[in-house]
Amino acid sequence: MSLRLVFMGTPQFAVPTLRVLHDEHEIVAIYTRAPKPGGRRGLELQPTHVELEARHFGIPLKTPSTLRTPEALDEFRAFHADAAVVVAYGMILPKPILDATKLGCFNLHASLLPRWRGAAPIERAIMSGDAETGVTVMKMNVGLDTGDIASAESVEITDETTEVRLRSYLAGAGARLMRDAMRALERGTLQFTPQPSEGVTYAAKINKAEARVVWNKPAGEILRQIHAFSPFPGAWCEMSLDGSTQRVKILLCEIAEGSGAPGAVLDDRLTIACQQGAIRVLELQRAGKQPMKAEEFLRGTQLKLPVRLS
Repeated sequence: MSLRLVFMGTPQFAVPTLRVLHDEHEIVAIYTRAPKPGGRRGLELQPTHVELEARHFGIPLKTPSTLRTPEALDEFRAFHADAAVVVAYGMILPKPILDATKLGCFNLHASLLPRWRGAAPIERAIMSGDAETGVTVMKMNVGLDTGDIASAESVEITDETTEVRLRSYLAGAGARLMRDAMRALERGTLQFTPQPSEGVTYAAKINKAEARVVWNKPAGEILRQIHAFSPFPGAWCEMSLDGSTQRVKILLCEIAEGSGAPGAVLDDRLTIACQQGAIRVLELQRAGKQPMKAEEFLRGTQLKLPVRLS
């Protein structure tokens, strides 16, 4: 007999988990964030990825602005769910909601807890030079990602790891992990381990000011910054192009040989000097343009050395 589940999630990261749970259990309601203005003109309401998926399933969809009212609690309780599954929902669940299901609320978090509790675990893991990260299934409590751990899966972080690639991998791995956790919960065999008190770190929300590349740093640190913000918000710098200074996002790079003044373009392959060492740009995006490979960019742009990025 399958579980009655409430699913709560918002971005694309949550969709694979919703799909696998829908295949095996009864999803009685889907909670997501309300649509926000967006589109080319910034005026059209943009439904979340989870809302778009929910429309295919024909499952009741809820987009409350708060879960802290008696009305919100009554509505949640009315689904008589065995459990709730939460994946990047973006809203704090108050204790009455956490206590409103028979078996509890279970969260999929994109780190190896207790490291990188909080809002931006994928970006912070890459930026900090962690050798690995992963996904964790935990039973939620009122703390910030402090619940007991049911299961976890790790993955290596390398110099080629970007935020978008890592997020995609963790979304799939997390879906499988949560599927197995719900199977064990249904059988009554799901076990938990309290999080250790050592190794706790917090993944603060990304501030767009962090995205500007400061070339007066070691090459490895700049590479991790670029890859942590690829594709959003995009690590950027300023470059003199077509007679004006333009903002350019760097989306992909590699460590390269060379040295020079920080920010100096060292050759016709977009090798850029850092405080220590250099990086080579592999993919970038000019303001208002589509992302492109460095080779394509160089074919259409005349770079007359010396050039220095700022």
